[in-house]
Amino acid sequence: MHTVIDPKIMYFGTSVILISTLNEDGTSNLAPMSSGWWLNQSCMLGMSSRSQTVQNLIRTQQCVLNLPSIDLIPAIEQLTLLTGSNPVPASKAERGYRYEGDKFGIAGLTPVPSHQVGAPRVLECPVQLEAVLQAVHPFEQPSSLVAMEVRIVRVHIDEQLQVEGHPNYIDPARWKPMIMNFCEYFGLGEQLSTSRLAPVFGPK
Repeated sequence: MHTVIDPKIMYFGTSVILISTLNEDGTSNLAPMSSGWWLNQSCMLGMSSRSQTVQNLIRTQQCVLNLPSIDLIPAIEQLTLLTGSNPVPASKAERGYRYEGDKFGIAGLTPVPSHQVGAPRVLECPVQLEAVLQAVHPFEQPSSLVAMEVRIVRVHIDEQLQVEGHPNYIDPARWKPMIMNFCEYFGLGEQLSTSRLAPVFGPK
């Protein structure tokens, strides 16, 4: 039987993303988020327009979407409740956020140069997606939320994730993404069954 509720949050689970962008002074900003989904070479990201990440992305038109695996949860936790905005916006200060200028350092992560965008990649993330901004869409008005459409221009993956004999395919059995489900961390379980889509989209 079903019942009607009024949930405090509507967050049914998506991959955690570490977005790296460049601040106005050329330093790097790094922020975890988990409202993102992909279609082909495009990705839609949902964030507050008040965040330093969104302001950087709109200004530079570039970012890197770094996808952490479950072993990076401690690093993500180090970044939680930090902001690159100085002074800290009142809405974030009320929720316990504080300013941090060196997010890579505080999380123990390593910045490495990208190929086609200015923002650095996160060495420890097994998937790194260089991206450029295509459009910004106001979302759920009235609010500060925006949906940002980005196009992936370069994909970097850990060689251990490749399907043997098919270098342009990622082996889903080897990729262990970090999932944010109702603001809690989860990983993937074991494969449940085969899919009829696998022969269509998988390696030939």
